[in-house]
Amino acid sequence: MQRYLIMCRSLTYAQRAAAVLERAGVTASLTRAPQQLTGNGCGYCVGVGARQFNSALNVLTRNNVPHGKLYRAEPDGRYAEVAR
Repeated sequence: MQRYLIMCRSLTYAQRAAAVLERAGVTASLTRAPQQLTGNGCGYCVGVGARQFNSALNVLTRNNVPHGKLYRAEPDGRYAEVAR
């Protein structure tokens, strides 16, 4: 299953995003962001499945939960930035 990463600027924002998504029925996982996406290695992200990606972004927007860049996990282990 293809996964998308929604970058967050802090652990607190990532926790808030994950909680809002779960309350809305969107399955989300809170994880440390891959180092190649953060530059300095200290970032957090929320992962969602491809089918729920657009719903997740809409939920975050409706609930005024800020987020950073968006990435799609590629089968070869790389990440591709995606536009909203």
